[in-house]
Amino acid sequence: MSSNSTKGLGIYRIFSFPNPRIMTASPTEKIELGNQNIFFDRELSWVDFNYRVLEESFDKENPLLERLKFLCITESNLDEFFMVRVAGLLNLKNAGIEEKSLNGKRTSETIAELYSKVNQFVKKQYESLDEILIELKENKIVVVQDPSELAGEDIQFVKNYYKREVSSILTPLAIDPSHPFPHILNRTLNLGITLYSDDDKSKVKELFAIVQVPSVLPRFLQLPPNKESDKRRYFPLEEIIKLHLGDLFYGMNVKQIHTFKIVRDADISINEEQNIGDLLTTMKNELKNRMWGDAVRLDVHAGAGHIKELLRDLLELEEYQVMEIPTLLSLNDMMFFQSLEKTSHLKYSYPVPKSGFAAKKSESIFSEIRKNDHLLHHPYESFKSIEDMLKIASQDPKVLAIKMTLYRTSGDSPIIQYLGEAAENGKQVTVLVELKARFDEERNIRWAKKLEDSGVHVVYGVVGLKIHCKMLLIVRREDDKLNRYVHLGTGNYNSTTARFYTDISLFTANPEITEDVAILFNTITSSGKMPRLSKIYAAPTFLKEEFLRLIQRETDNAKSGKQARVIFKMNSLVDPDVILKLYEASQAGVKIDLIIRGICCLRPGIPGVSDRINVRSIVGRYLEHSRIYSFENGGKPEVFLASADCMPRNFLRRIEVMFPILQDKHKKRIAKILELLLRDNTQARILESDGTYTRLTPGDDDPAVNSQIDMVDI
Repeated sequence: MSSNSTKGLGIYRIFSFPNPRIMTASPTEKIELGNQNIFFDRELSWVDFNYRVLEESFDKENPLLERLKFLCITESNLDEFFMVRVAGLLNLKNAGIEEKSLNGKRTSETIAELYSKVNQFVKKQYESLDEILIELKENKIVVVQDPSELAGEDIQFVKNYYKREVSSILTPLAIDPSHPFPHILNRTLNLGITLYSDDDKSKVKELFAIVQVPSVLPRFLQLPPNKESDKRRYFPLEEIIKLHLGDLFYGMNVKQIHTFKIVRDADISINEEQNIGDLLTTMKNELKNRMWGDAVRLDVHAGAGHIKELLRDLLELEEYQVMEIPTLLSLNDMMFFQSLEKTSHLKYSYPVPKSGFAAKKSESIFSEIRKNDHLLHHPYESFKSIEDMLKIASQDPKVLAIKMTLYRTSGDSPIIQYLGEAAENGKQVTVLVELKARFDEERNIRWAKKLEDSGVHVVYGVVGLKIHCKMLLIVRREDDKLNRYVHLGTGNYNSTTARFYTDISLFTANPEITEDVAILFNTITSSGKMPRLSKIYAAPTFLKEEFLRLIQRETDNAKSGKQARVIFKMNSLVDPDVILKLYEASQAGVKIDLIIRGICCLRPGIPGVSDRINVRSIVGRYLEHSRIYSFENGGKPEVFLASADCMPRNFLRRIEVMFPILQDKHKKRIAKILELLLRDNTQARILESDGTYTRLTPGDDDPAVNSQIDMVDI
């Protein structure tokens, strides 16, 4: 369905921001890197994605607490974006480096537009919050923000809680010549306070102080039930502290008090060439530094006035780096309400995942994989199949060796337990743990040490690269010979995210694929030169080269009058060489459908350049995470799954794999998955040539298609 068939523009049109610098392209646009009219900016495209997530918080078709969750996700997304991407741009600017993005923007221009756009984004966040708080109240969940709304018994309850749980934890910090500005932790909630003492009648002395709101305590305190109402009422922790400032600053008078939050540069940069053999120690040290990076954004209550200026000066921030917040700061803390009891009617009802394997016993499950590859579509099919396979392998006396990559895993993952048990049972177990998995580094270090304590051989990443591929290899002795079994996937070995991320994975005993995986494991652990593999394309050596070749083949087929079509599903499209190759394919007559959840630097709809390219983004209850690359190949379709998006970092700075789907039944199933995604007219947004996204709505005679719900039948 094209954007011309849309019935309504959707919420997103209300707060989308077309790029004013993009001119209407002419039919003679040159397909080259220097042409700024054929690309969108990477960073601004990311903000557009976060707007699409925010749109879901406004959508009243979503249950109320799910809307709140979408709102919280936008806050978490935004913080991480500033901690890494924006911080990187600011470092370039401060170093006097004016790099140009794909669409010709200089670093300083991108920064200015980003902060401006984010300021508008924050305003929309709080419009959403206002609506949600009203509807929560209608559902008898009340966030009390004004202390004047507290009754007498409420005030006594809060006072007792403060004395019992809060007062001993707090540390008031005065700021003066003898007390310099403290190192305030990244993303923590704090109170900025101005006070004065009028003991000296001739001169009033003003004091500035800071109190950190303890993150070890719940952000919201439930107040006692009200006899006149059955509403559940909650009072923010920072408001509790405000009511008792006299206990912290005895003899002082409060002039102003406002909450604030600092977002700091948290990207980890290490010189791996100088730290070979000591990557673990280096990473531990860098993680400590993460909390103290330079400030990149200050969130402070609107109307903070003098306190805002004091903080801005102390943090050495420009005016544009300050976001004025109307009400509750740190929206991500509102996830607290997701866990409330008796709120199931305010959340999605998720279908129970199908069992991935019917076979339960060791012999039968391996026999099933030898007969046929098994394709799993998560979360519609249970991630437990993978955990069960590891459990069986850890106990099976015929299994001799297990090799696995771990990029991100959940906090309570049984995978760690089963790998440890396998080693304790005498099997050769090797696990490649990626220490540089951003914001999961500490967890990965803990699991790596736990695995080592169980006798697992742990490889701590590769110098200069991230191990981002998802691979599991099991070696089993059968009939006096060794057989290999492999699992490959588009997503992480994480049972928590597997319930909410859409990913596809494959179990296979295909000898060519299992041989490739075995070679790849040995290449990684030996730091050897990566050879060209038989069925798998691997980064950083061959993946991009082969990917471009496959697109070129479609272009050549179109020119020869053969069937030619490309359907890609990915998280982000940034790589300029891939974009240029897709433009050439479009010019040659290849029909191209791109399903891109997040960043898209390709500009569709340019006359004579990309008018055969359609781009859509699907945002809904599940995070679309699978990477699927389908090529028509002249009527003999080839389908690949991958751990990689089309980004320079995936092609050049990570170890990734793209693997083929060989059996026709699985190809047909993936074709149905893609076809359903392309028919979605409720959660899909179409990317227009001017950079705006139009949300599809069903026409009067069209049935509503929500791919994330309807997918359960495929």
